[in-house]
Amino acid sequence: MTTVRKTITLTDQQDAWVKAQIDAGHYTNDSEFIRDLIRREQERSVEIEAIRAALVAGEESGEPRVFNSAAFKQRMHTTYG
Repeated sequence: MTTVRKTITLTDQQDAWVKAQIDAGHYTNDSEFIRDLIRREQERSVEIEAIRAALVAGEESGEPRVFNSAAFKQRMHTTYG
């Protein structure tokens, strides 16, 4: 995998936060910290998109039906004990 060198600008407070994370042993350097933030955001974006797709599928599935919780519990108890 190739890498691309980037220059970023942080506030003093943000820089102190990054340094504190490194000093605490969570990361070995600034680049590792930033890459981890990007990976986490990528994962979060995938999760959010899956939720959005599920919501759309639910909306497109038709009119809602009345949910009978007692019947559901009975079915689950009968099926799973």
